[in-house]
Amino acid sequence: MINNIVGIDVGGTFTDIAILSDGIVKIHKLPSSPADPSIAVNQGIKEAGVEKSQFIHGSTVATNALLEANGSKTALITTMGFEDVLEIGRQNRSDLYNLSIERPPALVPWELRFGISERVDHTGQIIEDISKESLDSLVTLIQESNVDSIAISFLFSFINPHNERMVLDALRLIPNPPFISVSSQILPEFREYERTSTVVVNSYVGPVMSRYLRKLETSLGSGLRIMQSSGGSITASLASEEPVRTVLSGPAGGVVGAFHVAGETGIRNIITLDMGGTSTDVSLCPGHIQQTSSTNIGGYPIGVPMIEIHTVGAGGGSIARVDSGGALTVGPQSAGADPGPACYGKGTEITVTDANLVLGRIRADHFLGGAMNLDNSASLTLIKQMGENMEIVPQSVAMGIIRVVNSHMERAIRSISLERGYDPREFTLVPFGGAGPLHTCELAEELGISSVLIPKYPGILSAFGVAISDIVKDYSRTIMVKDIDLNHKQLVEEFSGMENTASDELTGENLDSSNMEFQRFLDIRYIGQSFEITIDCPRLDRPANLMKSISSKFQRAHLQRFGYADKNEPIEIVNLRLRGIIKVEKPSNIPSPYKGTDSSSAIISEDSVHYREGQLSTKLYDRDLLSNGNKVVGPSLIIQIDTTTVIPPKWSGTVDPYGNLLLNLDNNKKTSGSDEY
Repeated sequence: MINNIVGIDVGGTFTDIAILSDGIVKIHKLPSSPADPSIAVNQGIKEAGVEKSQFIHGSTVATNALLEANGSKTALITTMGFEDVLEIGRQNRSDLYNLSIERPPALVPWELRFGISERVDHTGQIIEDISKESLDSLVTLIQESNVDSIAISFLFSFINPHNERMVLDALRLIPNPPFISVSSQILPEFREYERTSTVVVNSYVGPVMSRYLRKLETSLGSGLRIMQSSGGSITASLASEEPVRTVLSGPAGGVVGAFHVAGETGIRNIITLDMGGTSTDVSLCPGHIQQTSSTNIGGYPIGVPMIEIHTVGAGGGSIARVDSGGALTVGPQSAGADPGPACYGKGTEITVTDANLVLGRIRADHFLGGAMNLDNSASLTLIKQMGENMEIVPQSVAMGIIRVVNSHMERAIRSISLERGYDPREFTLVPFGGAGPLHTCELAEELGISSVLIPKYPGILSAFGVAISDIVKDYSRTIMVKDIDLNHKQLVEEFSGMENTASDELTGENLDSSNMEFQRFLDIRYIGQSFEITIDCPRLDRPANLMKSISSKFQRAHLQRFGYADKNEPIEIVNLRLRGIIKVEKPSNIPSPYKGTDSSSAIISEDSVHYREGQLSTKLYDRDLLSNGNKVVGPSLIIQIDTTTVIPPKWSGTVDPYGNLLLNLDNNKKTSGSDEY
């Protein structure tokens, strides 16, 4: 009998474990093992004393293999004449005015790109079959190339996959065949560059992911599930076949967890801030978790569904340096878990964590609940040396590091809010990750955000989100139908076909598909546009009003996103999207009784801490001793095993019935410190 549900999130610096048992959440946190992430996972499970559990894992293995160029030796098989599509790509530039921009190298070198004579036209009609001689020759070349994985991507295979499957069947007859991905299965959508890039990424990280998951299943059991970038979990076997769906699984778990926690308190509009050791991930949730069907990781386009997350290289382990022009820079390079920040005892680089330690915001004797000792002198020595070169005191250097890293996160939040038609002041900021609560109040102040929600366990919220994630399968299909040609019957048949496929596949995974819910979406654009907007599909049982309803939803979404809409312009439906969801029962968090506003019993001590306003006497609270209704006034530090929350002078907060801390800004509050920065 399974007693627990365990969420596991492996980050670049720490491995987080959330154990859900009978509505109670237990947490465990330990340093990651970058060389082999499974070592820290198994060690953490053992230390936490977990038995007979359902494990759901947020994996960074695929992401790291891609970003560190540590994937497998991969071959690409494509339509003859299109072997260089990975090199050609698109003509758009990530940095328009940078004349020296460098694109990442193609994941498949030219000598491993094989073109085969075949052709399917835009209607799906086969106009050139693959000859037996061509197929035999291809198989021979693949065997001689000694590759670990293969990606297959033919023109218009998203309409008719016959030729792709023909090649797949032939390659599977090779003794000990390589890992193989086909574009008609991974991404059956138009745009050959994005489709080819996605299937190549899948094959590139496939063998690495498969080995890792086999190792984990040996220790954790065959019921292991893996978090997807879209916010739902899939079986480990499917994650082994389609690892490209897991590249943002950890950050996705954080958004799911944050949205759930905020929803319990009645807050619907949130901006999530996931600041870990290596990076910060932000996402805007205007009453719902936003999805996207495309992203770019490490310079490689990926076209699978995922939560809309913006990532910047700003984490607790981000390295601070003075550049050749004398400017202070922070990140994107990170000290990671090994050697880690200087205060960990092995690192020799100044990081954001070292800056927070020197400012007194992190307490050396309370880190990880006292399980890990920090070397304050190591941080102070390095920062002092940097300050001597800059001719400023160490605390000013440390405060400068905090301001620089905060500016990176501020730009990230502005890009997902203001640049998309949303006012961040209308949202509540929800920080998590080991470093998020350290920076959130000052960051919110810069953005004009006056409300911050600190979850009960912010340091392991991604692991918690992974544990409560629903079981989800995503499907898509390109149809290219103009509004004047829209056929209600066609939409019904297409969606019904995808729903039957979803039911069959989930039943084949020994899951009960009888209570599956379906969500339908449409990718729509003005005719002639090169990009689409995804909207909810209106009900299909009202054919008379279908096109009017679709157009109205699209116009509103276009106006929100781009500031204009033209009702007279014709539109077209590009893709159909379907999500099959099996809901997972969420833990029933029982509200605790009101204990009054007095929080003095939770005070550990009092000490000097540095803020923008200066050096101020600060109360240190043990979060485990704070109760429903307790009020905390800044300047204060809230200390717990998984993080520390910094409450600057103008902020105050109250503990809610669920153990969360709701902070609010009072701009009229006057403060004074011993020195200014």
